[in-house]
Amino acid sequence: MATSTPHPRADKDSVQAGPISLGIDIGGTKIEGVAIDGDEHLLACRRTPTRQGNQAVHDDTAALIRHLLDQVGPNQGPFTVGLGIPGRVDANRGMVDDAVNLGIRHMALGPAVAKTTGLPVRVENDVNIAALGAASQTGDTLMAPGTTPHSQAAKDQARHPASEPGRDGPRALPDQDNHVVAFINLGTGLAAGIIRGGRIEHGASGAIGEIGHISVDAHQFPCKCGQRGCLETVASGSAVEALWPGIAHPLPDLIAQASQGNQRAQRVEDIIGHGIALAVQIVALTIDPAIIILGGGMSKTGQPLLDLVTEHLHRSAACSHFIASLNLPDRLRLATADLPIAAIGAALAGRMAADSRPFDFIGKEIAS
Repeated sequence: MATSTPHPRADKDSVQAGPISLGIDIGGTKIEGVAIDGDEHLLACRRTPTRQGNQAVHDDTAALIRHLLDQVGPNQGPFTVGLGIPGRVDANRGMVDDAVNLGIRHMALGPAVAKTTGLPVRVENDVNIAALGAASQTGDTLMAPGTTPHSQAAKDQARHPASEPGRDGPRALPDQDNHVVAFINLGTGLAAGIIRGGRIEHGASGAIGEIGHISVDAHQFPCKCGQRGCLETVASGSAVEALWPGIAHPLPDLIAQASQGNQRAQRVEDIIGHGIALAVQIVALTIDPAIIILGGGMSKTGQPLLDLVTEHLHRSAACSHFIASLNLPDRLRLATADLPIAAIGAALAGRMAADSRPFDFIGKEIAS
C-alpha cells in the first residue's frame, strides 16, 4: 500500500461538532483527502501517491478515508464521503468509465468504497469537484485582475436570482441561490465545470463543459480525440508543452521569453493566449456566469497568466462593442493556489450522498 503523508494546512485542534464531510481527489499522480466540518473549516488533510488499477485505487482511497477518520476522531460524525476522479462518471450510480490515466476501464467506485467504509459516498468527475471547491472560495480568496472588483453581472445576479423550476434537489453550496460560477480547468487537457445555484451541472450525458473538443482553431493541430483544431490543442498544458517543448515549466518560461523580445516565444504566447481567451468567451457566451475561475496546473503561473488572458480579451473587446459590453476581464479570477480545492469540492459534493438512494449493485464494485 502507498505511504500517505499529512497536509501542512490541516488544523487538528479545530474539530467542530456536527456532520463531517470527507473529500477525496483521485488524480493521476496523487490522491488527496480532506475533512471539513459544517462551517467548511478544514480539519484534516492527507496525501498518498496514486497507484493504477481498480483494486489499487479502491484500496488506497479506503485507506486514506481511514486516515482522515483517525485524524478527526471517529466519534465526531456523522460522516459523508465525496470522491472526484477523471473519466466519465455517472454520479447517480457511482460508476466510472475510461479513467485512462488510472488504468480504469469500468468500475463501480461509489458502491465499492461505500461497502468498505460503511459511509455514504458520492462520486463526481474531477473537473466538477474542482469547480465546486473553487466556487466555495469565491468570497475573498480568489485573485481578480489587478484591483478589479466583482463584476456587475455578479452583483446583479445575486440581487435578482432567477427562479429554477424543477431544481429542488440538495445543493452542495446552499447559500448561493442562482449564482452561476464557471471553472475552466487548464490542465493537461481543457474542460469546464459549471456550478449553478450551488449544484454541479451535468447535462444530459455528463459531457457538459467539454469545451476542449470544440473544433474552432484555425491552426488545425491534430487532437487525441480524432478531430483537428480542437481548443485543447491551443489552450492547455499539453498544448504549451507541444508548442514550447523541452522546458520543465513551459508556461512561465514562455511568458518570460516573450516579454524579453523572443519572437518565436511571442508567436507561441499569442497562440496560447488567444486560445484561452477564446475558451473564456465560449463559456461566457454559452453559460453567462457571473464569475469565471481559471484553475488547473497552468493557473499556478499566477498573475502573468491572468494578464495574458486579459490582454487577449481586451483585443477582442477593442473590435466588438458587444464583447466589450460583457466585461469579461472583470469576471475572471484565479483559483486559490494554497488550498486543495478539488478535495474540498469533493467533500462538499459528498454532503449530497446521504440523500442518495442506496446502490443496487454491491458485489460488482471492483471488477473491471
